[in-house]
Amino acid sequence: MTTTETHVEVPETYTIPVGPLHVALEEPMYFKIDVAGETVNAVDINAGHVHRGIEYLATHRSIYQTVVLTERICSLCSASHPESFAMAAEQIAGIEVPERAKYLRVIAGEIKRLASNLFNVAILAHLTGFETLFMHVMQVREIAQDIKEIVFGNRMDLGAICIGGVRYDLDAEVTSELTSRLDKISPLVDEIIDTYKTNGSILRRTRGVGLLTKEQAIACGVVGPVARGSGVAYDVRLAAPYAAYPNLDVPLRTLEDGDVWSRAMIRLYEARDAIAIVREALVKMPTGETHIGDRPDIPPGQAIAKVEAPRGELIYYLKTNDGSNPERVKWRVPTFMNWDALRFMLAKAKVADIAIVVNSIDPCVSCTER
Repeated sequence: MTTTETHVEVPETYTIPVGPLHVALEEPMYFKIDVAGETVNAVDINAGHVHRGIEYLATHRSIYQTVVLTERICSLCSASHPESFAMAAEQIAGIEVPERAKYLRVIAGEIKRLASNLFNVAILAHLTGFETLFMHVMQVREIAQDIKEIVFGNRMDLGAICIGGVRYDLDAEVTSELTSRLDKISPLVDEIIDTYKTNGSILRRTRGVGLLTKEQAIACGVVGPVARGSGVAYDVRLAAPYAAYPNLDVPLRTLEDGDVWSRAMIRLYEARDAIAIVREALVKMPTGETHIGDRPDIPPGQAIAKVEAPRGELIYYLKTNDGSNPERVKWRVPTFMNWDALRFMLAKAKVADIAIVVNSIDPCVSCTER
């Protein structure tokens, strides 16, 4: 009697490195990935490659110098960091920001949100190999960059926020230019949304990829578009309103699928919402002062403040003493919470999808490695 043996091939298991310097990564992160064939089995994430010690540097500068320092933490969040820091200092000193300044803070933050979100979805198109769409979205983003240059004089670090208010104002001429650019970019953003909704190249590479369930999202404590793309209805602008947001219509965007496509669509919807919020702020903004008019001493104390940065909840802790320098400055950034969820998103993913999934959390290593 002859026995026939059936041989089943088992995929070869091995470890591959991704990063810290990799063409698909915006910033240096190192992933040690265990794969079987082309399927990811496990992920180990290492950071620390661009650590700059900014929390330490802040304690060797005055409170007012630190506002400038925090803006240099991350160019895409360069309005959110100084705003959150200034809010903490204002809490300690009991400073009431003028009403006009509150609206101007919203305008600065939403313009940054528009530009940041468009940048992320452009990179997604690049990673899927859709270079034409990548270049188109980046060209549309240039309009947002032009807005920043017109309003603030800078295309990245705005220099808009200060303790007690803002460092800029809008006259009739600048407001007209701003409105004109918003009219130009608004239909283009709508077209991009339609493309990401319907284009087969995008849908094939992003639907059902990098899945993060609502339960996993809550367990990891993810924030921002990553959380809202998994059905977690949390936005600091609504949960803990600040600046002029209590007086403005801020939609809460959520999707339930928790994949790469959902996170991209949340960012696109919120880019469109940012345009509407800026328009509403321009209409409702009162006349008056943009700053309290002096630089008051910040007394000893401690406070926590948070804002909804483009990537999600950004929290600042500030402790002051009798000196002019902060005694302690610490922040918790969205990426710190979101990158832990990559262990779920990359589980059983294909090697070719690793960069797309990582990009979907919009990682900011410069924010995280403080």
